[in-house]
Amino acid sequence: MAIATLIAAGRLNDRLVDRALAQLREVDPKARFLQWIDEGDAVDLQVDTPTNAARWALDGLPEVDVVVQPEEHRFKRLLVADMDSTMVGQECLDELADFAGLKREIAEITERAMQGKLDFKAALRERVAMLSGLDEGAIRQCLAERVVPNPGAATLVRTMRVGGAHCILVTGGFVSFAEPIAKMLGFNAIRANRLLFDGSQLSGSVEDPIVDAQAKLDALVEARGELGLDRDQVLAIGDGANDRLMIQEAGLGIAYRPKPALAEVADACLNHHGLDALLWAQGIRRKDWVSG
Repeated sequence: MAIATLIAAGRLNDRLVDRALAQLREVDPKARFLQWIDEGDAVDLQVDTPTNAARWALDGLPEVDVVVQPEEHRFKRLLVADMDSTMVGQECLDELADFAGLKREIAEITERAMQGKLDFKAALRERVAMLSGLDEGAIRQCLAERVVPNPGAATLVRTMRVGGAHCILVTGGFVSFAEPIAKMLGFNAIRANRLLFDGSQLSGSVEDPIVDAQAKLDALVEARGELGLDRDQVLAIGDGANDRLMIQEAGLGIAYRPKPALAEVADACLNHHGLDALLWAQGIRRKDWVSG
């Protein structure tokens, strides 16, 4: 058995649910209504068909985010989340580059890397080298003035923590950003790159080893093993090509406003709602959310 969760906050009505059931019954005649999680916001349907078939059947529902997963281990005990353009709405390195007058040039490299068109490590080293000589104070100013969590980020993390989940922020970005962001949102731990300094200025280098797609996957696998969890108990979320490996390894891999390279391998895409919608996907009613 599997659960198909439909999420359309504030506009999920019987008509839309009936349409979804009709589409599901094309691949599973026994598909049925299971329960409202929060009436008008999120609903569970039950299906007895491979999850990929159910996802295909529900594709195209207008402004509805759909998550299909096995019933067992629905609440996840490990969250592994990307930072830039996932937990926060910005690419921190691009915003930092603006303080050096190089945002356009560096953002172009970032976008190509996130699309999977450039080697991530080489692209990271190239961008950091361009910021050589930038004062350390620019990082603090960038954090204070530019970096904003995405809607629902803190609520997702804090609610999962209250439920007993371990939450890790993994990023190809930098400790200088990841540590304060993780503290702000409530993560247990981080895995991030470390910028090198020459006095109070960026040296233009980054410490090895670089956190890339493989390092993100390794962080997930290590934490899962340390916690003694099954694959199905892990939720991973990201937006770009360097999140592919961890998204594929997670029991539930979510692509948030994703680049095509990630959307094609994810279990579900979150295109219309904030990150707290992933609490509905885990069967948690709004009254039980811990506000961020």
